[in-house]
Amino acid sequence: MKKLLPALLAAGLAFAPLSFARAQDGQEPAQNAASSEEAAAGQDAGAEAAEEGHAETPHYPLKHPEQLSWSFAGPFGHWDVGQLQRGLKVYKEVCSACHGMRLVAFRNLDDLGYSEEQVKAFAAEYTVQDGPNGDGEMFDRPGIPSDYFPSPFPNPEAAAAANNGAAPPDFSLLAKARAVTRGFPTFLFDLGTQYQEAGPDYIHALLTGYGQEPPAAVEPLIQPGTYYNPYFISGPALAMPPPIADDQVEYPDGSPQTVDQYSRDVAAFMMWAAEPHLAERKATGFVAMIFLVVFAGLLFVVKRRVWAGTPH
Repeated sequence: MKKLLPALLAAGLAFAPLSFARAQDGQEPAQNAASSEEAAAGQDAGAEAAEEGHAETPHYPLKHPEQLSWSFAGPFGHWDVGQLQRGLKVYKEVCSACHGMRLVAFRNLDDLGYSEEQVKAFAAEYTVQDGPNGDGEMFDRPGIPSDYFPSPFPNPEAAAAANNGAAPPDFSLLAKARAVTRGFPTFLFDLGTQYQEAGPDYIHALLTGYGQEPPAAVEPLIQPGTYYNPYFISGPALAMPPPIADDQVEYPDGSPQTVDQYSRDVAAFMMWAAEPHLAERKATGFVAMIFLVVFAGLLFVVKRRVWAGTPH
């Protein structure tokens, strides 16, 4: 008995740390589970709050542009030269007062059907800063075909100061840079139809979208000095006032002198400015596809002939 008691005490001391460790291991999963439940509850609450805030925040544009019919659309698209000339006229008489095209040269206008003399005369209507001269000073001169369309403002700061704090964007690539994302499944069909006219569609919708009454929920978001336009991609209103009105530009070819027609013409012209070789690219791609189909057929026929006598 005297020997048994010390043995039991020794066994108890040996197993006590192990029992304590097991107790802690049993408590930790419970604590981790409780922490996980609290974290999940917090995430659910945050998601609900985000959904509530998401529902209250309007998505821009408030209206999606209508998909229009363009001569340069589709795999066989081509430029309507008459429309491009009208668009150039609208740009020169209306848009060029605020927007430049610093990446488009006057010499490129021969793609619009103008002769060399007409391009020279058109370029000479603009004043271009050149230099320095022999005295180290900059000077002004008439434009020549190798010059680029000048900006109406000397720098972006001056442009912003003259336009209610918002510098007008350059028109060179605007038709490719501005587009409304088309959601699922529309963008899948766009792969087959080769839809690339989102920029012109947006420009036309923006120019024709003025004059509408804003919804009651959106009206408080419109800042003073801005103009409501449901097609604007960055907000409910923009600093640019309605830029054009009916009969503002005279068309010598008898085309309708309406805001809708002006918007179509200048949007097509801006698409040409952004991608002047679009028609050539589509024609080259079509020829390449025909070549690949014929080449694949020839490969199949040659393969059948070469391996015809080989047992399988």
